[in-house]
Amino acid sequence: MRCEQYSQDFSQADLLGLAETLDGCVQLGASVGFVPPFGQTEALAFWHKLLPAFAAGERRILVARLHGKIVGTVQLVIDMPGNGQHRADVVKLLVHPDARRQGIARKLMQTIEKLAADLGKTLLVLDTVTGSEAQTLYHHLGYALCGVIPGYALSTEGIYDSTSVMYKPLGRLAK
Repeated sequence: MRCEQYSQDFSQADLLGLAETLDGCVQLGASVGFVPPFGQTEALAFWHKLLPAFAAGERRILVARLHGKIVGTVQLVIDMPGNGQHRADVVKLLVHPDARRQGIARKLMQTIEKLAADLGKTLLVLDTVTGSEAQTLYHHLGYALCGVIPGYALSTEGIYDSTSVMYKPLGRLAK
């Protein structure tokens, strides 16, 4: 498995791979901003909508490939206000259902942290469903819980889930 950063030149095959990964995660109940009905069409539209942000450098995206096929992705939102230039948001960590339990999410997170540090970011922030496997992963990667917001997001099952806001200092802040 390898992780790579994209800037702006996505092939149609790559966009379809990203859409398939997003759709598969949502179908399994991932709380990543989408609720049913949701499918490949909506997933592809989501990625097309983000292309200008990637091209402008407002967001960075990593993809993980296994045997040449995209099986995971994560984004780093780096376009912050003047008083927040030191931080970035980690969003949309996705691993295709068929590729889980292979360390892909961990590798994506470690790679996005290195990218953030290389960009001079000293603080990463993210949110995730409270009590989820993702929260456990983030905790093991050194993210601290800032707080829990009850009823934050509607789940794919129609339930309002709590979200956990987490952060991780990088570089000089980590010491």
